Amino acid sequence: MIIEVTSDSKRYSANLHEPLDISLPIQEGEKNPNCYWAGPVAFETIRDENFIGSVKDGGTVNYQKLTITPHGNGTHTECYGHISADGATLNKSLNQFHFLAEVITVTPEKNHQEDSVITRKMIEEKIHFIDTQALVVRTLANDDSKKSRSYSGTNPPYIEAEGIEMIVSLGIQHILIDLPSLDKEVDGGNLLAHKAFWRFPKGIRKGSTVTELIYVDNSIEDGLYFLNLQITSLEMDASPSKPVLYKLKEVL
Repeated sequence: MIIEVTSDSKRYSANLHEPLDISLPIQEGEKNPNCYWAGPVAFETIRDENFIGSVKDGGTVNYQKLTITPHGNGTHTECYGHISADGATLNKSLNQFHFLAEVITVTPEKNHQEDSVITRKMIEEKIHFIDTQALVVRTLANDDSKKSRSYSGTNPPYIEAEGIEMIVSLGIQHILIDLPSLDKEVDGGNLLAHKAFWRFPKGIRKGSTVTELIYVDNSIEDGLYFLNLQITSLEMDASPSKPVLYKLKEVL
């Protein structure tokens, strides 16, 4: 199925039969990326005296309970309710799911505090399209270890608040990144990047979202894409999510 979209007065086509999934599958145990000291994902078979929720163990169906920490166990999308006390949920905040997106690749650099950071200049140099609603950020080095890396206590790279402010000034509503957080792992609760992105607490961008712990394969080139951002209908500030890209080609 081919669709056409328009950006900056140009027409582009996308083949919906050629999805590029940039989410990480959630598996049982510790084979997932993990951050902020979240416990491992657990799949628990439901059992009682007359029922076994496992075909392998002699039951008629598989029936399991899932224990997961959305912010810490894998690809997830969050709304401003992550830093607000007003009870905002992602399911109510996100009501559109298709966006024009640009994929960029950056290499974090050490700052004066010896933190690895993504700066405003890095992002400015990489963005080439206007009229996009989402920005997908891949960081280097980019290898398979990201698919199951334990980030807790490692002070991973993050985006400086000035870089986020520039992204917001461009009208970008959604940011997706392959790191555990926009912010420094331990920052005293300042959350400068998250607050800058949502313009919190004044002028909150209530429909904007942050997606973290994605994985953008090296075969996916920087450029313009059609993004389908899939979430669960879960009334929490965050949800496991499945962002899928479709390459856009200009229609001449």
